[in-house]
Amino acid sequence: MVKRSGDRVPFDSAKVILGVHAAAKGRPVTVEQITELVGQVEEVLRLDGPEIASERIGIEVLERLRDLDQVAYVRFASVYKDFDTAADFERELGLLTKATAPKRH
Repeated sequence: MVKRSGDRVPFDSAKVILGVHAAAKGRPVTVEQITELVGQVEEVLRLDGPEIASERIGIEVLERLRDLDQVAYVRFASVYKDFDTAADFERELGLLTKATAPKRH
């Protein structure tokens, strides 16, 4: 995995599990669901090859959290995207609402 700083470190699924678990604390998300989510992320990353940017890991986690639990999604996004203000949360909620709104025919 290539971090934002350019450092190369091995992918650590335990760190991803801890991050998702923290985001899902108090939410109706099971350990099994978190483990499955991280397994799906690992599988996608494996298919992409040995050099994966850390940003890609965060995006893959967010895509799956969006469907699993929206509160956990926003919590994870706030850390991953380094939110500083309430406007950051508002922007992300707007994106989440657009992404999950039912399609109108």
